[in-house]
Amino acid sequence: MTSLEQIGDRYNIRIRRIVSPVIGHIPYNCAGRQEGSRVGQESAHIVRSYEQELEHLRSMMARMGGLVERQTSQAIAAIADRDENAAGVASDLDPQVDTLERDVEAMVIRILALRSPVAGDLREVVSALKITGDMERIGDCAASIARRSLRAELLTSRISLSGLRGMGRLVQDNLRRAIDAMSQRNPDLAREVWQSDTAVDELYNAMFRELVTYMMEDPRNIGACTHLLFIAKNLERIGDHATNIAERVYYTATGEILPVVRPRGGFSGQGN
Repeated sequence: MTSLEQIGDRYNIRIRRIVSPVIGHIPYNCAGRQEGSRVGQESAHIVRSYEQELEHLRSMMARMGGLVERQTSQAIAAIADRDENAAGVASDLDPQVDTLERDVEAMVIRILALRSPVAGDLREVVSALKITGDMERIGDCAASIARRSLRAELLTSRISLSGLRGMGRLVQDNLRRAIDAMSQRNPDLAREVWQSDTAVDELYNAMFRELVTYMMEDPRNIGACTHLLFIAKNLERIGDHATNIAERVYYTATGEILPVVRPRGGFSGQGN
């Protein structure tokens, strides 16, 4: 063996002595793969956290929808059945609805600021802010109906409430289907609700004419009929807000906007 080969062998032996202990502490998949695994775990954690936040947002909206459904049902029972307990329940639920609206708003701002959602997620998050605004207004209308139902003029009135009961049932049904469409993210059901607004408007117009006739026939009916007119208008507004919810749900699910001019009946759509 030449002196040059001997030098090379001694050099290789030194290298192995230095490197072998270090290699022994590195996993077989190497440090680069280790770093990649750590980044992958962090990414998976971020995705899970994002999905959890979206689910929490949906849960709060479903809870709020259930509250306004119950509030509306109790308000209608208060006026249709002259149920004072139902009026109290409808009024007591209003602060809970307001609190949930604020919680949803805070969650939406958090998701927009920290997660930067895109496409369908962005539509869902932004629509949540508008839908909860409509639900809060439904709660306000229901509370107003409940308060008016306790007025002495209505408690002693002999005016027929059959038209109001029919309108109340239709509005309740539209609201229930709008909330179901939101929970299920069902654009077909949302479109059905959107198309049903005409019937609510027509019932409101019929009630308006009926109550005005009562007032013209006997001035003593003016007090009770005035409260009933406000109640009927609040029911009509609940129907409008349910239709707004349906429009948002349809947009969230499809990315398409329903026609700007929605179906309406009679003169109630003028100026709205």
